[in-house]
Amino acid sequence: MISAAPQAPLLFKPPVSRLTSARLVAAQNPRMESLRSPLSAQIVQWLVAPGDVVRAGDVVVVLEAMKMEHEVHAPSAARVLEVFYSEGDAVQADDVLLRSEPSQAEELEKVQVSPSIAVSGAPRADLERLLQRQAFTLDAARPEAVARRHAQGQRTARENIADLCDDDSFLEYGALAVAAQRSRRSEEDLIANTPADGMVTGIGSVNGHRTVMLAYDATVLAGTQGMRNHQKTDRLLGIALDQRLPVVLFAEGGGGRPGDTDMPIVAGLHVGTFAAFARLSGQVPVVGIVSGRCFAGNAALLGCSDVVIATRNANIGMGGPAMVQGGGLGRFKPEDIGPSDVQQANGVIDVLVDDEAQAVAAARHYLSFFTGRQDAWTAPDALALRDVVPENRLRVYDSTAAMQGLVDQGSLLALRTGFGTGIHTALARIEGRPVGLMASNPLHLGGAIDPDAADKAARFMQLCNAHGLPIVSLVDTPGFMVGPATEARAQVRHASRLFVVAANLRVPFFSVVLRKGYGLGAMGMAAGGFHAPVFTVAWPTAEFGAMGLEGAVRLGYRKELEAEPEGPQRDALYEALLARQYNNGAAVQMAATLEIDAVIDPAQTRDWLARGLAGARVAEPRAARFIDPW
Repeated sequence: MISAAPQAPLLFKPPVSRLTSARLVAAQNPRMESLRSPLSAQIVQWLVAPGDVVRAGDVVVVLEAMKMEHEVHAPSAARVLEVFYSEGDAVQADDVLLRSEPSQAEELEKVQVSPSIAVSGAPRADLERLLQRQAFTLDAARPEAVARRHAQGQRTARENIADLCDDDSFLEYGALAVAAQRSRRSEEDLIANTPADGMVTGIGSVNGHRTVMLAYDATVLAGTQGMRNHQKTDRLLGIALDQRLPVVLFAEGGGGRPGDTDMPIVAGLHVGTFAAFARLSGQVPVVGIVSGRCFAGNAALLGCSDVVIATRNANIGMGGPAMVQGGGLGRFKPEDIGPSDVQQANGVIDVLVDDEAQAVAAARHYLSFFTGRQDAWTAPDALALRDVVPENRLRVYDSTAAMQGLVDQGSLLALRTGFGTGIHTALARIEGRPVGLMASNPLHLGGAIDPDAADKAARFMQLCNAHGLPIVSLVDTPGFMVGPATEARAQVRHASRLFVVAANLRVPFFSVVLRKGYGLGAMGMAAGGFHAPVFTVAWPTAEFGAMGLEGAVRLGYRKELEAEPEGPQRDALYEALLARQYNNGAAVQMAATLEIDAVIDPAQTRDWLARGLAGARVAEPRAARFIDPW
């Protein structure tokens, strides 16, 4: 006789009576199915009992392993015949938990859905708490503050961001932050009155490209800089630098906030926000927008921006009224400090607009120049360029007409219009390609380059160079401005900035001489010399000389002129000598000696530039680059 092999003892053995019952049932019902444990665990809760009918997917038992609960679902619709083990019992993987048989259709119709998979119209409690908390961050939660904002003719931070973003693309970071003032204010007060710690931060899409957005909320603690919103700012600035994303800053606010008491600090001068913001210069496009009051720390960040867009109601200053008074400098209203007309004339503001809607539109326009070529464009009337420069060589004209006539219609965005008016600067497109455009302004000092104009043009070249925009220069200048008053303003240093910046450009440079191309000033407008650009061409109206022709005659022929008596004879000799100089310095003569590359029909200028841009190359940066704030 062969004896049976010994069996291992059952560690988790169900009662014999129940096993015997299950075997009997199984023998009588060959359709019986077994539901087995998927893992070693402890039974926490049975949700079914013998006789219950379950649907496919219903939870029948809950197991616990490693302090985590696991739901075991019915694989198909069935009626429970027998359950094994009790709540609290331990089971091994693959142990039979229950046996069942397929249910009949009429039985399923009477079954209620298991509570574990029931779907309710109301959110779960944890989700409901989150939704209630998030509601406090929205404008709708603070109707009085929003109404005051609108009464001032201004929009909220969230309204500005919504307008700037494409559709609903904005993803907010740090919305649940509150001011670091728990030691002096209740949690309910902070949630209700300091949402997002007074700053909305996140990433959205502008013109189809991801963009970091930072917006101080003037309705929350006057848009001041709190410790929490510094942390939020630093987080987004790090992402912007790492991911090379443009940044738009809505900078309205009163600067540092002294009321944050939860941080163990004395002065907060270790904060890294300002260095992090400045580090973006030259790496990604940075736009600063301000409407209303912008003082102290807020203004410091604004001043680090590539371009400052401001509304006419803006006041911008490195110190607000309290700081000015604290320094013993007198009492002033906020409106007295850095009004927009002052800040536009002195060069702080690049683009001045009427309201925030126009400011956002200008920001979108500006950012569009850093997203590559556009396929759709409309060319202006090229023949109109032939009439831009008057036939009378002494008659002034508006060189912005030449700028408009060269670029795609609607693309021109003038920058720093109130400052350094001797040179116009603008961003634009030529056949869809973004370019930087600068032009002498004969309406101001006859186009002579004074210190402000030199600073403006030098920084503009830095801006274009940092972001890889080719530069087109329209030249009509008698040279650098001279005289005791000008030299007292450090003209030597300011003028030389044109040469130093141009000598380090990595972007292609193109020069078009419209009329006067005299002396060092003309060389400064041509990247340091007429052979420095990819090409230097001239219109037939152009005239050239080492200095102004009138001055050259008076200096070079002084003895001859003094030999003639004052009156008609001297005047006639002067005019004859001047005509000779003019003929010698004519555009055709310059081209004949190869000092310039060509003389062209003004109507051909756009075509020349389009072909030059198509074949030009932007070099890789040779070193770390940044854009001078001034």
